[in-house]
Amino acid sequence: MPPSRYPATARTPFRLAVNGYGRIGRCFVRAIHETGLADHLRIVAINEPAALDSIAHLTRFDSTHGRFPGRIDIADDLLLLDGRPTRVSHAHTPEEVDWISHGTDLVVECSGRYVERAQLQRFIDAGCPRLLLSNPGAHAHDVDATVVHGFTHDRLDPQARLVSAASCTTNAVVPVLSLLHREFGLERALLTTLHSAMNDQPLIDGYHHSELARTRSAMQSIIPVATGLARGVERLMPELEGRIEAKAIRVPTHNVSAIDMVLTFPQEVSAARINELLREAAHGPCARFIDWSNAPHASIDFNHDAHSVIIDGSQTRACGPRMVNLFVWFDNEWGFANRMVELTRHWLEALAGKLRVPDSAEMKR
Repeated sequence: MPPSRYPATARTPFRLAVNGYGRIGRCFVRAIHETGLADHLRIVAINEPAALDSIAHLTRFDSTHGRFPGRIDIADDLLLLDGRPTRVSHAHTPEEVDWISHGTDLVVECSGRYVERAQLQRFIDAGCPRLLLSNPGAHAHDVDATVVHGFTHDRLDPQARLVSAASCTTNAVVPVLSLLHREFGLERALLTTLHSAMNDQPLIDGYHHSELARTRSAMQSIIPVATGLARGVERLMPELEGRIEAKAIRVPTHNVSAIDMVLTFPQEVSAARINELLREAAHGPCARFIDWSNAPHASIDFNHDAHSVIIDGSQTRACGPRMVNLFVWFDNEWGFANRMVELTRHWLEALAGKLRVPDSAEMKR
């Protein structure tokens, strides 16, 4: 187990529960262990309809991220993560789980099934003290706050009850657009996400989704799908409302996605100046969230990369004096799960009055 990046606080360990133990739920739990925070963020409960044997097996072995960095055992209805007991329930609704008995400080909702405020309020009514979503709310008012950790977390009121960590794509886009908008101003952005296949697609054609393109085989085609990325960016950067458009294409890979950005500015810019700005950010106080490279990459190079976004400087292009094309990579599972872990700690420490902002040396790790 690696040493923690952060010292313990008087309030830790904070007690966490996870609802929905799929790709993001398992990555969230694993990220806590890989960052050495298991003594500070304690997973005391998991609610997942699957059988405990399956839960343990998919925690221990992961086709994308490899073996769990620790020991996984089962005892009665407990999942033992390096000997630490986690109670497992198999409920299908929030009301079926006795959240109060777990004594949780926060529940991380990773099923993706709940997007409207009335649905989310069911967790609070069932005894959850506060809820962190791994997906955006259906509308801005469905949650108390939507946060991209590292860039908008200072807006979070610790007294909030329902908070969204946005989406993996929003976490990749907002850091880049924020930096460029602050430096040059930003007129318009067209964002095309090339996203790895997901569980809402079938391996072979099947009746998996009302969106007909998603009924086609995920591993045989490049498939355009609907996306709410533009709306998600505008929630966090309202000054750009009406100036962001986005589309998404699913590609037959298992993990690591990319975003192709076409950006226009009110002043003259160059590919070299854009690269310089983003490279400096990646080597400075944003180093935990942004990376930069100009090597000839393939997507697999960024599997299990904890950054929110990696700028591929080799692909930056200028078209005329005010238009630039950027290409960025991100691990849509691991990077996002790490931001959720950091947001969880930030929120709970702020609530406990023990918030400590990492110094610049830590930000670069």
